[in-house]
Amino acid sequence: MGCWRYGQVVGEEHAGDSGGREFRRVSEELRSRMADGTYPVRSFLPSQRDLAEEFGVSRDTVQRVLRELSNEGWTEARQGSGIRVIKNQRIQSSTAKATRSHRGVTLGPLISEAFEQPEVALDVYTLTFESLDAHIRLQAERIRGGFIQPRSISLRVLLPTTSLPLPYPRAMDDENAPRLRDRLMAITERHTKSLCSVLRDLRTEELVPAVDVQIRHVPLTPAFKLYVLNGVEVLFGPYEVIERPVVLETGEEIRALDVLGLGATLTHHVRDADPDSPGSVFVTSMQAWFGSVWTLLSD
Repeated sequence: MGCWRYGQVVGEEHAGDSGGREFRRVSEELRSRMADGTYPVRSFLPSQRDLAEEFGVSRDTVQRVLRELSNEGWTEARQGSGIRVIKNQRIQSSTAKATRSHRGVTLGPLISEAFEQPEVALDVYTLTFESLDAHIRLQAERIRGGFIQPRSISLRVLLPTTSLPLPYPRAMDDENAPRLRDRLMAITERHTKSLCSVLRDLRTEELVPAVDVQIRHVPLTPAFKLYVLNGVEVLFGPYEVIERPVVLETGEEIRALDVLGLGATLTHHVRDADPDSPGSVFVTSMQAWFGSVWTLLSD
């Protein structure tokens, strides 16, 4: 498996930093649950006490995680009711299939349908792939449960070059700039390892005969997120830059310019029998763009 890894991450917490690890574990799990629909929009998260008991962490850790989710715009506190989910990935599509929810298209069903094909091929261009990691892990569980049986999985991911000065995330003061840079690299490192491990295990356990994962750098700042699914569907969405407080794993808040991966509204395009239709033209152009960058600019 051609799975690329970052080198040592300068900002990664020490082995004894259990508080940082617990904060990360809880925050990533709650994001995954919102991404896969476990906690849909307008639903309420479990109480702080229930979350602390479920994850075996302190109430302080839960409070810091909930503060981060609120700062990112995913939840809001309702007096007397709890923490309500108010936002999730939005996808605009005029070609939604009947198998998808009538309440709107979400990323989960689109990824699920892509994995229901015998040959799965995903090309992804993104700043980080937290949401992709969550969805791939969900598909791995479907494969283990025997619900789907793809013969091959091919995943190509383009990420920004690690040495590239990025305009976001960027601290509003120079003193904290390295800390946010290290945080971004640590997030990407964790999800790289997770995604590669999940897919490698599918091949090792002989559940999927052929698995190929390639992750490359490209000297470009992602201004948009792109998914090409099995060569016939494209999800495309620009990143919106926002100013918000970023909660570090220590509990400290830093004012920063940032983008939210789950916050990008994606448009959904499908190749059809007419090569000149808007959907076919868009899918073809995005495939060509990805292929050219992959071949000529990435390493």
